[in-house]
Order: sequence, then structure tokens, then C-alpha cells
Amino acid sequence: MIETTLWHPVALSHAVALSHAVEQAPLAVQLLQHALVLWRDGQGRVQAFTDRCPHRGARLSLGRVQGGRIECPYHGWQFAAGGQCVHVPALPQFTPPATHCARHHGVVEANGLVWVQLEAGDAVPPAFEAEGDARLRKLNCGPYDVATSAPRIVENFLDMAHFGFVHDGWLGTREATAIDDYRVEPTPTGLRATGCKAWQPQSNLHSTAPAQVEYTYEVTGPYTAVLTKVPEAGTTAVAGWRESIALFVCPLTPETSRVWFRLAVADFESPDEKLQAFQHTIFTQDQPVLESQTPQRLPLDLRAELHTAADKASSAYRRYLRASGITFGVC
Repeated sequence: MIETTLWHPVALSHAVALSHAVEQAPLAVQLLQHALVLWRDGQGRVQAFTDRCPHRGARLSLGRVQGGRIECPYHGWQFAAGGQCVHVPALPQFTPPATHCARHHGVVEANGLVWVQLEAGDAVPPAFEAEGDARLRKLNCGPYDVATSAPRIVENFLDMAHFGFVHDGWLGTREATAIDDYRVEPTPTGLRATGCKAWQPQSNLHSTAPAQVEYTYEVTGPYTAVLTKVPEAGTTAVAGWRESIALFVCPLTPETSRVWFRLAVADFESPDEKLQAFQHTIFTQDQPVLESQTPQRLPLDLRAELHTAADKASSAYRRYLRASGITFGVC
């Protein structure tokens, strides 16, 4: 399954206990129906193991982390970074062989999140171009647990035609629902949609007037996407306002997902909670509609659901998933 060779977000970095704590609790997470455990070794590096002790199958996440090792809750077997068992308390003089190891997975930290790759491959974590822009402040919003597939969530993120209905009074209005033509082109990571425009009563936290807002969307991986939005001049309290929002989805099961947003905004004054509250309002308007869609898995056969020119980006996204060989969360 190609999805196991991709990098997926599984937790906020700060949710994994710091390595200088005297005793740390490991963190249980799920990815692609696999139970994982996250913990930090003595150097502070995050480790990602299958959440199963190879001795008698107990969950390592019920154990503890001490002295740069994770300890099984059942018999106290200790495992070092990389998965090797280094201590068996019942046999203090025993040197565990190389075969005595927990299964470990690729793990990196980026964009304030922990990313895991279940099986080695050539993929790299999806890029967020705004991350390196010092003129934009970054913070995360979420997680949100959503009862639908990861592709359904990405497709909603790319869709502008729902603004006037799901986000009436915020990102759209029922009196201005027409979608002008826009351009969609393939990229090495997915697709890019440009020239996307929407009339919005309140396009962002600092809106002072309704505005025509120009969007650019980019799919950066099967389960990740980024939008940038720039409202017309003079419609925000912050001069030169611009923002970029990354959507990072962890596919828990084919029909359940965990979602984070990475915000990059031209605002260094507002408290985190205020910036997060706007994004929270928007996504919690989306969530009940997303969870109502059937089937929960995204149909890749374009004949399974109806399409119009306004759905150009989402139709291109479905074609991209099919061409990429994605099978998890689709039908």
C-alpha cells in the first residue's frame, strides 16, 4: 500500500513529553489503522514504535519512559532508540540479541507536528512554503477528530462553492454564490488552482469590510493541502494582511481522520487563542456537513457523483489520487 511510504502527521510536537522529565508518559497515536507509540529518547529525539511489545504483545504506550528508554508495562523490558531491547529485568545478566527489538518507524518533526512514515520510501514530508517566511507568524490549530475519510476533508478544503451556504456571513453569502472560472494545473506533488476568487463578508479575523478575496490552492500530498488568501486592499485592520493555511490530515482509518491546520499570518499581536478561534469557527461549520456525506470514502470514479465547472479543483484532485495509486479512504 503506497500510503505506508508517505509521511503523515500524527501529533503536535509539544504533546510528546520532553526528554528531560524524570519520568515521561509515552503517547499512543493511530495511523492507517496501525497503533503507534511516540516518545523521546535521551537526546530529545522523537521515536515512533509499533505500540506492541515483541515479548508478549502488551501496549508499550501503557509503560513509561525513563533514562532515554521506553519500558514495557508487563515485564519491564526496556527498548532504546531504534527499537533494540537493552534490558530484560527477569534476566539481569542477559544481553538481548539483535532479534529482540520493537518495530520502529521513520519519524521527523516539522511544522510543529510529528510526522511518521510506516515503511521506508523516497517520499518527503509535505512542504509548507510559508514556514520559512519570517514576515508571517506560525501556529497550529487542532486537532479535530472527524468521522469521514481524509480525502473528503481535503476536497472540502479545495471547494469554494460551499462558502455561501456553510459559511454564510463569514466566508460567503447566499446573495453572492457565483464561482468565476479559475485555472487548475498539475504539480509534482498534486495540483495548483490559481485565479480563485470569492466575495466574503468576513474573510479573516481582522476584516473591517466585505472583500473580494483571491485564493491560491495547492495539493502538496494525497492528504495535505495549502491555501493562500489575499483580500483586496483597505478591507482589513492590519495593513498588507495576507495569510497561508496548511491542512494536514492524519488518516486514522478509511473513514475517520484527525486534522490540524498550520496558520501563517501577518499578525504578531493577537493572542494565539484569538487566531485559533477564527479557524475553529470555520472548521466546526464544515465538520457536521463533512460527517454527513455518503459514502464517507471519496469516490474516484468521476461517474459516481455529479460535477460542474465549479468543481474543477476537486475533480482534478480525484484524478490525482487515482493516478497516484491511493487506496486508503477512497472507493
